[in-house]
Amino acid sequence: MLWLPSPAFSVPPDEHPIACAACEGWNAPRAPVQLAAHTWFVGPAGLSVVAVRTEDGLVLLDAALPQSVDLLWANLAAAGLDPRELRWVLTSHPHFDHVGGAAAIQRRSGATVVAGPRAEAALRAGTALADDPQADTTGEDSAAFPAVTGPIRALADGETLEVGGVRFRRVATPGHTPDGSSWTWDDTDAAGGLLHLVFADSLNPVSSEAYRFGDHGEAFESSIRAIHDLPCDLLIPVHPSFGGFDDRARRAESRGPSAWVDPSACARYADDAAKRLRARLRREARAG
Repeated sequence: MLWLPSPAFSVPPDEHPIACAACEGWNAPRAPVQLAAHTWFVGPAGLSVVAVRTEDGLVLLDAALPQSVDLLWANLAAAGLDPRELRWVLTSHPHFDHVGGAAAIQRRSGATVVAGPRAEAALRAGTALADDPQADTTGEDSAAFPAVTGPIRALADGETLEVGGVRFRRVATPGHTPDGSSWTWDDTDAAGGLLHLVFADSLNPVSSEAYRFGDHGEAFESSIRAIHDLPCDLLIPVHPSFGGFDDRARRAESRGPSAWVDPSACARYADDAAKRLRARLRREARAG
């Protein structure tokens, strides 16, 4: 029997909604869609969450908001995937909109959460790292999220997690956060052709007012280069509004699954990020 949503009066603490200016739009319903033979987009409208079916259960990439978890469970079921088979949750970076649902997902499924070594500390604390560009954010866009209390596995840059014959490789992408993660794995298309998939972390230089990316530009630039150079047939950015994902979704509705494939998408995603970072560095230089 699948888990059913609790009545509103008994929502567990780790599923209490986080309020933010963009949260309602991010968490709007979105139907699941199959991207490759064993890979589905199951997230809400504005937050990428991806499910990969393996011979040893399901792997989820990112966890969206606490209030997203009911929608994720419903989308998994609609895609023909059983949430009871969820074994791992691979995270991008410890901000409330990407890992806010991790604690509830772990509680419901018993899955192990996976992150970078420093991001593990943020997940345990339930807040962004002290040196995170957005750590000083105040007001409705709080840095806090439900802390993960169960198992967390930390992976180094380039380290892999093999689950049921699928090898997920962590690509360290610091910049947007100090210990961000992108993930790569292989799947096949409808004809059995090999696809290199990339779940790309944010490369957006946004921060609190006092933060200077000029003091950390080398790490950010290395992340941009890493994404640019990855083997990449199918890009899924952590926000589907970036990287042309939503445009490819619209094309796929009329042209079919082949529209998801774009071997140049990662390079363009990185090139756009490099332009935004250069613009930010110029503004910082003018400000002195």
